[in-house]
Amino acid sequence: QVQLVESGGGLVQAGGSLRLSCVASGRTFSGGAVGWFRQAPGKDREFVSAITWSGGTTYYADSVKGRLTISRDNAKNTVYLQMNSLKPEDTAVYYCAARRNLVGLRSALGYDYWGQGTQVTVSS
Repeated sequence: QVQLVESGGGLVQAGGSLRLSCVASGRTFSGGAVGWFRQAPGKDREFVSAITWSGGTTYYADSVKGRLTISRDNAKNTVYLQMNSLKPEDTAVYYCAARRNLVGLRSALGYDYWGQGTQVTVSS
């Protein structure tokens, strides 16, 4: 089992920044990847970003490219999501998730473990 705990959400004005953290514990794995997803009220959960554990290859949704940056600290089993130039449409619950393989990283279906989520609210 892998446990994931997110933190760092909050309320911020448009144009502001937040840094989300996702700490993994339990039976962690060196392969695979960690992704961030978000879900706004009344909408489906959508892919935001992902990073592979070993090579650090990153992936982003077009809507966040250039504003959000994903990174990892393998020694701390932690993945970060630095969010800059936030917009009201970024408001959502943000979830981190972990998976063993790298096929279909942008799909939520392939992720084996999920955190409880952290709320991000961007005011206009």
